[in-house]
Amino acid sequence: MFNKIGRLDNEDVKNLKELVSKFYSQLDEGKTEKVEKEIYKLANTPNYFIREHLGTYLARNEEADKMEPLVKKMLDHKFYGIRATAIFFYFHLYQDDPNRVLDILDTSYGATPWEAESIVNEMWRKYPDLMKERMSEWIHSEDENKRALSFHGMENISNSDPNFIMEFISNAIDDDKIEVQKKITHILTQVARSNPIIVFPYIREWLVEADETRVKTIWVSMKKLANIIVQRNRNEQSQEFVLLTQQTIEDWKNDENEKVSYMGEKLFRIIRR
Repeated sequence: MFNKIGRLDNEDVKNLKELVSKFYSQLDEGKTEKVEKEIYKLANTPNYFIREHLGTYLARNEEADKMEPLVKKMLDHKFYGIRATAIFFYFHLYQDDPNRVLDILDTSYGATPWEAESIVNEMWRKYPDLMKERMSEWIHSEDENKRALSFHGMENISNSDPNFIMEFISNAIDDDKIEVQKKITHILTQVARSNPIIVFPYIREWLVEADETRVKTIWVSMKKLANIIVQRNRNEQSQEFVLLTQQTIEDWKNDENEKVSYMGEKLFRIIRR
């Protein structure tokens, strides 16, 4: 009925809504097993968008509480698509109670990583204060994937609260897990492009007493930033970002700290090539 990949068109959305209405009518008729079978069949798909829309429309029905017991079982199902649909259901069911959404993600993020990233990003956009509080707990998790997920979507506050981001990164800058390092370098480049005057002093401070792991993480981020300002589309970059990055590299090249000066020299070769 629906495409195996790709976004849903208007006709697909209409058909899906009609199916959801049918499911609720069948629940009222006591056909729970039939409904469960049909939902599982729909949800067990590689198409992300079908899972998202199905979970969303199931949750937006005024009688969603009748569907919740069935969906709850889906969270632990062996098939990914069925678990993912359940995650979207709860995300929309608890729109007015974001703590409950995070409580569910707290234990299910590993079972639905793509959906967890999508929802965490949306939570940063809608509930930044709550996310600051809860992600400050996640960053200390023993699970590297959970620590990495705590950064996802943080760029949504790169303009409103860059200092929080930099302090947050300070607590994770020495994490030796590659997934966490990737998230750190991504968010560093994002926030530096909009707030270089805040970011670069933090990075210099981290460099002064950096070990090999920290130097590597910082190098990947600064190399990206240096390459950005020498790209052909340089004119599209913020003038403040370009000038401050150039000046910072120049200052670092002449810094009295050996690690800072070495980093500055390497970056200088990039922007002067």
